[in-house]
Amino acid sequence: MATSLRVAVIGAGAAGLAAARELRGEGHAPVVFKRAGDVGGTWIYDAAAEGGRSSLYASLRTNLPREVMGFLDFPFAAVSPATPSTRAGSRPTTRCCATSVQAYARRFELRGLIRFRAEVIAVRRRRQQSGWSVRWRRTASSESDDEEEEEAFDAVVVCNGHYTEPRVADDIPVVADGAWPGKQMHSRAYRVPDPFAGQVVVIVGASNSGADISRDIAAVAKEVHMANRAAPADTCRSLPGAWLPKLVAPIHGGACRGRWQRGVPRRQNSVKANIIMHCTGYKYSFPFLGDDSTITIDDNRIHPLYKHVFPPQAAPYLSFIGLPGNDGRCESLVLEMEATGTPKRHTHCLKYNQFEYDDWLAEQSGHAKVEEWSQKKKDCPETYRDQWEWDDHHLLEEANQYFQKYL
Repeated sequence: MATSLRVAVIGAGAAGLAAARELRGEGHAPVVFKRAGDVGGTWIYDAAAEGGRSSLYASLRTNLPREVMGFLDFPFAAVSPATPSTRAGSRPTTRCCATSVQAYARRFELRGLIRFRAEVIAVRRRRQQSGWSVRWRRTASSESDDEEEEEAFDAVVVCNGHYTEPRVADDIPVVADGAWPGKQMHSRAYRVPDPFAGQVVVIVGASNSGADISRDIAAVAKEVHMANRAAPADTCRSLPGAWLPKLVAPIHGGACRGRWQRGVPRRQNSVKANIIMHCTGYKYSFPFLGDDSTITIDDNRIHPLYKHVFPPQAAPYLSFIGLPGNDGRCESLVLEMEATGTPKRHTHCLKYNQFEYDDWLAEQSGHAKVEEWSQKKKDCPETYRDQWEWDDHHLLEEANQYFQKYL
């Protein structure tokens, strides 16, 4: 029989709960540290914009259908079938997502493994003995002074998410030199559109949050301008009355890989704005890890990580769960990215390689590959909210039949 290990799991979102369940199932003793007072991870909405722990805005709905967000033996759709947003093909609200994660914890009796309101401060290798020393403190608001404790663990699993530390576009001149006299904020602090009534807003970034928030505030703002360097020209095609001036002419060089490699201004233009909102994503942040964790973070590249999970020098006793990732070994992935001119910040960008990666993980753990119906749902991201516009309707039925055995 394999040796039972005492394992610290940092985070109680979907990744942390799944890790704790699997560790317990293999005979280990997981202890889950959760800074907040309930499970749910990033899906727990916090109306406080400043100082809040949530990164969610009130109108957010997921950009994936619920059928690909569930666990193999705990389908997302089984959580709250009475609510309208659970209909087939729709993208659920944040409340539905939080409810699903909480239901998963109850179903598999995971709450007893969790220390709530417990924040991990430091994770260090033990010098005289094997394993890790984990220092943590209680964060209950009723306590005037935080209590700190230190414990020994055989292994550490990091599942603290990656939607906490804002990434801003600091290469914009007025941002870099501090010359901007107006208000700047990151999308992490955005909750509702009301404060933007009558304002001229510049949205930097046109990915998921940029597209969502620009639509959200357009109903009340005087003007909304989107500045981006990578999004397709049809990002705002569904906004009536939207005008998209072409300020940059693309110049393709080398391997294009579906994005602009560089560009030149087509003409000078300026906007007298009240607010700049950075919808520019997040930084990976592990403030509790010391130098002995053997990893570095350079422009959002966590390196070295084998298969985006294990630092080779600390494997298997230190691991990172929940990072998006592409298939490939540490060095070969870096070399491929350098050869194609892909920025470091895209190292852990999953996109269309996710199913290759999922199949590799399934093979290593002795599970079946991802079902066809799960892969097909990636093909029509723009129609996931309320309807299907592709012909493979039978795949949705396959998904529902697959989940029936667990309901």
